[in-house]
Amino acid sequence: MWSLLSTLTVLCIQMLLVMCNPLQQVLGMDGVNFSVHVENQTQVRDTMSRRHHRVYQLYSRTSGKHVQVLGRKISARGEDGDKYAQLVVEADTFGSQVRIRGKETNFYLCMNRRGKLVGKKASNRSADCVFVEKVLENHYTALMSARYTGWYVGFTKKGRPRRGPQTLPNQQDVHFMKRFPPGEQPDLTTPFRFTTVSKRGKRVRATGPR
Repeated sequence: MWSLLSTLTVLCIQMLLVMCNPLQQVLGMDGVNFSVHVENQTQVRDTMSRRHHRVYQLYSRTSGKHVQVLGRKISARGEDGDKYAQLVVEADTFGSQVRIRGKETNFYLCMNRRGKLVGKKASNRSADCVFVEKVLENHYTALMSARYTGWYVGFTKKGRPRRGPQTLPNQQDVHFMKRFPPGEQPDLTTPFRFTTVSKRGKRVRATGPR
């Protein structure tokens, strides 16, 4: 009898050790790096949430003007409030990958395999039209092609597009500032309102006859 109990006890202990072993391996790992997993997830399309659309202007640091989507032609010569400078930015991934569309022309800002900035119709869902938003240390925003890593959206002082292979993230040519179109600035004068939550009172059951 005692030998049977001892055998069962040993078997139970072995089963517990087997079940706990994967957890111990995870908890026992030093310096776990989940960057690869996070990077993979940021490239997965978010089909569960609503696609986030924003409307803003992109002010070019070099030309001193705004990016314009003039159909198939792209430039950075738009004045503040120019209808061709109003851009619809569509984000539908977990990361910072976006598509940029001209609100007036309905053409997307894209970069072809030669690194040239071109406009493509909204019906074109090419990977050439996907960019990665990067916030730089100087608080400017850079747009890198998601398909051609290391190629950025950039413009000369005259507002002419630069080819992707000629750009670097530390060049002023690829630095942009996001600006709201005139009349669409958020109202910052409205005071912040706190939401108070009160405990729900207990329900009183009727004691009368049913």
